[in-house]
Amino acid sequence: MTSTLDPPAPESTSPSPRSRLTLAALAVACSLVAVQQTLVIPLLPNLMREFDTSVATVTWVFTASLLAGAVATPLLSRFGDMYGKKPLILMTLGTLLAGSVLCALATSLGVLFAGRAVQGVSVALFPLAIGVIRDVLPPARIMSAIGFVSATMGIGGTLGMLITGLLAASTSHHAPVFWVAAGLSALCIALVAFGVPSGGVGHGGRPDYPGAVLTALMLLCLLLAISQGNAWGWTSGRVLGLFAASAVLCVCWTLTELRVPEPLVRLSLLVGPKSLSANLMSLLLGFSMYSSFTLISNLVQTPKSMGYGLGGSVLDVGLYSLPSTVTMFYASTYSGRLAARTGPAFALAIGSLPAGGSYLWLALSNSHGFDFLAYGALQGVGFGIAYAALGTLAVEHVPMSQSGIASGVNSLVRTAGGAVAGAVVAAILTGGGAVTTLDDYVLCFFIVAGAAWLAGAVALFHGIRHRH
Repeated sequence: MTSTLDPPAPESTSPSPRSRLTLAALAVACSLVAVQQTLVIPLLPNLMREFDTSVATVTWVFTASLLAGAVATPLLSRFGDMYGKKPLILMTLGTLLAGSVLCALATSLGVLFAGRAVQGVSVALFPLAIGVIRDVLPPARIMSAIGFVSATMGIGGTLGMLITGLLAASTSHHAPVFWVAAGLSALCIALVAFGVPSGGVGHGGRPDYPGAVLTALMLLCLLLAISQGNAWGWTSGRVLGLFAASAVLCVCWTLTELRVPEPLVRLSLLVGPKSLSANLMSLLLGFSMYSSFTLISNLVQTPKSMGYGLGGSVLDVGLYSLPSTVTMFYASTYSGRLAARTGPAFALAIGSLPAGGSYLWLALSNSHGFDFLAYGALQGVGFGIAYAALGTLAVEHVPMSQSGIASGVNSLVRTAGGAVAGAVVAAILTGGGAVTTLDDYVLCFFIVAGAAWLAGAVALFHGIRHRH
């Protein structure tokens, strides 16, 4: 007979087959969401020719997805906390499937924008997945599981460009890329339906629709002003009016979130003592990561007759992303142990060093294929560690009942950073004159490197301030 004085048996840390299946299903789903975000980037030059439009306009094929994701993420994260997360995960995958079909059938840029916006709703899947991990996995495995799933976002981003490159080698039309995305979405729905348990408790409440509308309008005004600044003039009435409208909407949104009984975004999760620094890191890393996708795709495909660039194909863009995919995978598997030893903030600070260094490499040397391979390897190491640590930082300080919305707010900020990145890069590349120069790219690389290192500095400060 067991004595009441006997110590309790230690909790098993070995994963069960069921938990392995759950983690695999969530990782595949998050990777697919990241794939849809970047699979259009290598296609942007082809889309410019197909629809006879400018760089600033076609960039919205990428930005529309991020904007929709920024709006949907906190709302659906809140729904996940209220009603349970698995149904919301299946719904987001359903929007990814529907948006992919709409994009595949699109014969105009407007329809393509709409399809990409529908696809973008799926970005809300990531914080929902983090919530499921906290709900159903044993505590000893939560940090490593969150780190692994977080890193799959970066891995999926590079895989998206590789998939597009392989398809573009046989056709120049955009439809096959989206049909593949639709097929993968259908398979992923089946995997999640079978592999993810319905565990977790819904906590009830009411959705904040006014907050969601104000968020959408605020981001739309801001991104439209940034993306059209060069075309309309930075001091023109339209651009200044959009910036002013964004500021006014931000004030209205803040007042709304303070007054409604159950706000879309609790300001304590946005600007609280621990949340503010975690969200600032997310903003900077999102800006840095998404900027690189557009820059690398454009630079690799720039004809050598311009005096720079590699004159490569869409397939080359994907192939040059392979080192990043490989090193990011291995770095993410090590990140959990590094975070357990140093703390997630210090792990993120460590990861930011090679991430920023990869952009510095291209700013200084970018004329050979080797430069892009070395950049990819360094970037994968940096973001593999940093993204894995960021997923833990977003939720470690909040109660279980708020894990979905806390991760959702952090994901919203990262997505907003990516949306701003697309607009800023387009503004710089089209702002120096009719022809984009190598100096424009170098300036972008220095800015992006600075953003990655600044995220590391914030992480270092956070780790020191909240050491205990």
